[in-house]
Amino acid sequence: MKDLKKNHVYFGYLLLVCLIVTVLLSELAQAQAPKRQDVLVKMAPHATMHTVFGQSSKQKVQSIGGGWVRAQVPQNPETLEALENHPDVEYVQPNYELKLQHTIRFENADAQRVAALEALAEKPASKMKSIRPDNPDFPGTSMVQNSGKDPMINKQWGMINSGADQVWNQHKGRPEMIVAVLDSGVDYTHEDLVPNLWRNKDEIPNNGIDDDRNGYIDDIIGWDFAKNDNKPYDLATDSSMDLLRGGNPGHGTHCAGNIAARGGNAIGISGVAPNVKIMSLRFIGEEGAGTTAAAVAAIRYAVDNGAKILSNSWGGEGQDDASEENLALKEAIQYAESKGVLFIAAAGNGRKGKGYDNDSDKKPIYPASYTLDNIITVAALDSSDRLGKFSNFGARTVHIGAPGVKVFSTMVADRYSDTVINLFGMKAYWDGTSMATPHVAGAAALYWSANPNASYKDVKNAILKSARRVSGLAGKVATEGKLDIKELMK
Repeated sequence: MKDLKKNHVYFGYLLLVCLIVTVLLSELAQAQAPKRQDVLVKMAPHATMHTVFGQSSKQKVQSIGGGWVRAQVPQNPETLEALENHPDVEYVQPNYELKLQHTIRFENADAQRVAALEALAEKPASKMKSIRPDNPDFPGTSMVQNSGKDPMINKQWGMINSGADQVWNQHKGRPEMIVAVLDSGVDYTHEDLVPNLWRNKDEIPNNGIDDDRNGYIDDIIGWDFAKNDNKPYDLATDSSMDLLRGGNPGHGTHCAGNIAARGGNAIGISGVAPNVKIMSLRFIGEEGAGTTAAAVAAIRYAVDNGAKILSNSWGGEGQDDASEENLALKEAIQYAESKGVLFIAAAGNGRKGKGYDNDSDKKPIYPASYTLDNIITVAALDSSDRLGKFSNFGARTVHIGAPGVKVFSTMVADRYSDTVINLFGMKAYWDGTSMATPHVAGAAALYWSANPNASYKDVKNAILKSARRVSGLAGKVATEGKLDIKELMK
């Protein structure tokens, strides 16, 4: 028995030693493994991943559309030089980071996203007659009756300032008009957003099949390009302490509400275009940033699936004008232009709380500063028509101002507010060109709904020509004026 016990102890020590050695060898191998860099590669026409990257390309390379692929390659000059000189390669660039104006973080994210998608199928009948994903009418506007004034509309100073509330008796937008919100996601269970969610009618929900053959399985309300699944939910936290540490306040949901919260339903608020559809596209992750690759894929998805307007409250600063060289992003926006799609962009929130001139600064914000015909770039105004101190500007590259200070809108979990954080009497408000952008996106949807034969150029020109001049924007934006929806819809 003693020998048996000794053998057990011996084998136990031996097993522990083997385990420690295995861990050490694994760490050593990782330390010695070549570091990799994240790049985007534009392949020549008729080239393939195999011809450029070899047989192992499936494990290292991902197509993002338009001839572009994302690749993880060894981090050394020789590899990049070889790629750049490859006969089947036209262009190589970093996979640039793109950011919201908030730093966001969330733990246990998957659990929240799954719970939200399940809740979407169980929304109380008192709010909607039926919103089950397998209902072919989901979430058709016919299921929602306009039943009275929205109780919080007076808190939406932006709607009143821009004259949106004065046109709703005649113009609410058409459900055929789709606005894609490219952001941190949308709370697709929110009581004031559910009625206006875009739904992919060519996809049979939850059957694990890409029914419409668009490359995305069960994409019934959009797609999450950050996590690559069909749950583009806006991850947010209720804790003020978590928000102070960078937790997600629900950026995409706030933007979506100002575009198309359901109006006249005696619930919450109204968006600028209260009857149009919202396509939920998440490419910004929990840390408040996304990649160019994810943005490109999201833009192409929106365009290919029927969105006419893209709302973009994000951007990236140049690195010695590096973002100007972000050809993948620029080409994606040009693709949208070729399909007649309008791209609304936030002008940017400056540095350390102070806005700067995108026309002349060494590091302007992109995509706002691209001089493409289908872009409308938006600065932020307060309720007194003054340019927000944080707001970027530019007489050449920024086109118009819109409400962007202390903006009241939808928040995750059926909430509404103009306040991000209220802690011990200290408040942080929803301020930003991020908030101004959806006002203009909503206005474009409203005008285009009333003028369905208009081109994107017609819509852009109508918005800019109807802008009302204000002294706070003199010399700061191309129109020297603010969004005027009443004038736009005459």
